[in-house]
Amino acid sequence: MTDHQPPRSVYVYVSYIRTTPEELWRALTDPEFTQQYWFGMRAESQFKTGSPWKLVACSDGAIWDSGEIIEAVPPRRLVIRWAHQIKPELKAEGDSICTMEVEPGKGQCKLTITHTVERAGSKLVEAVGGGWPQVVSNLKSLLETGATAPRFEACTS
Repeated sequence: MTDHQPPRSVYVYVSYIRTTPEELWRALTDPEFTQQYWFGMRAESQFKTGSPWKLVACSDGAIWDSGEIIEAVPPRRLVIRWAHQIKPELKAEGDSICTMEVEPGKGQCKLTITHTVERAGSKLVEAVGGGWPQVVSNLKSLLETGATAPRFEACTS
C-alpha cells in the first residue's frame, strides 16, 4: 500500500547567520526590528501559539499578509498559518504554512524557512521564492553588520 500525498508546492531557504538563537528570534518577532529588514513591513503578533499574526506596511498601514501562530517555541521554531491579502491571484490560493527553524551552531545559527501551499504549481510559493532571499539577506546583513544592504536593482546595459 502506498501513501498518497496531495500535490503541494514547497519553497525552502537556508541561511547561516553570525548571531545567537535569542537575537535571531528577537529579529524574527520584534515589530520594530522586522521593519528594518523587511522593506518597511512590521510582523505584528504576540508570537504565542494561537495568537493572530499580520505583516503590516509601515507606509500606509496596509495588511499584506495575515494569519495565526500555529506553533511558537522560542528561540527555535515558529510556524505561521499565512494568508496573502493584497494580490487577488495570490489571495485566491488561501492559506500557506511558513515554518522558521533556528538551529544553533558555533558562533552562528542556521535559519531554515519552509513555505508550503497544499497545491501544485502555487503562484504564492513562486512569489515567496523571490521575496525570502531578499528579506533574509537583509536580516543577515543587519544582524552581522548593523545595516541592511541597499535594495537590489538589476543593471541595465
